[in-house]
Amino acid sequence: MDIEAAKTDILATEDLLERALKLSGLVTALFAEQGFRLVVVGGSAVEFYTEGGYMSGDIDFCRFLSRPIPPRLAQDVMARLGATGGPRSWRVLGLFVDMLGYLENESTSPKRKLETPYGPIELIPPELALVERVLGAHYPTPSEEAALVAKKMMATSLSDPTFDWTEAERLADLPDFRILPEFQTMKKEVEGGKA
Repeated sequence: MDIEAAKTDILATEDLLERALKLSGLVTALFAEQGFRLVVVGGSAVEFYTEGGYMSGDIDFCRFLSRPIPPRLAQDVMARLGATGGPRSWRVLGLFVDMLGYLENESTSPKRKLETPYGPIELIPPELALVERVLGAHYPTPSEEAALVAKKMMATSLSDPTFDWTEAERLADLPDFRILPEFQTMKKEVEGGKA
């Protein structure tokens, strides 16, 4: 892969969603070359699922395997992109990239894949992304800003015929989340157009 050409292309991409997708693909490919599989999580996953309806401002990755990425290796990989910062958070090509650690995935739903010009990326299951956003909208204190993000993800999920609502409610009811009533209330609000 011609990293310099990819960097030039990414920097020339004005649309921030498209830029984030391209950079996600490039970072994922470079870490895969080193034997580390990355998964896009958090607000970044919501950004990609909502096709920019919510913009997170950074790209959050977790590693799929419990084996940690050595900090020096991560610095060396990110240096190839001209990144500054580290060892877990960098500014690169006008965006922020964060390595958050090992992927915690309570969902039985499959991760989703998106194709980018620089290779595929994996996203946490949309059911988990939604439940995490609903949790953030209510705890530790209710947040109108977080609720707006959760409602955008809820609206996207309602229009996705492959979204598993049984799985999402199972997750919301787990002791890890304990937000099933809030989840169901928000779903009704969004379905009714009150979002």
